[in-house]
Amino acid sequence: MSSGKVMLGLLAGVAAGALLGVLFAPHKGVVTRRRIVRKADDYADALKEKFNEYMDTVSERIDDIKSEEYAETIKEKFNEFLESISDKVEDIKEGASEYAGKMKSDSKDAKEGFKTAAG
Repeated sequence: MSSGKVMLGLLAGVAAGALLGVLFAPHKGVVTRRRIVRKADDYADALKEKFNEYMDTVSERIDDIKSEEYAETIKEKFNEFLESISDKVEDIKEGASEYAGKMKSDSKDAKEGFKTAAG
């Protein structure tokens, strides 16, 4: 299984978990949205930390390779891979923040609509 498919599966799992958390949350929407954003930040930070650890391990192994040119090529490709993962993690964090903002706006709109209908 390629690492791209693993990452796609991981991202889909995070998104599905966030959606189910919102649907079945026993707390107010504001609290739930804050928790989602915090969890997304926690997952992103943990993912970055794991990749950094993995990068350190791979870098150590690459340093052991006798061919410097080959080692440099592998390092560059791995760094490109890590950058693309970091971009995806940032996209997830931004999406969670945008979702929280939208939910807040929708909540305000619904509240105003209820006041107007009740008044």
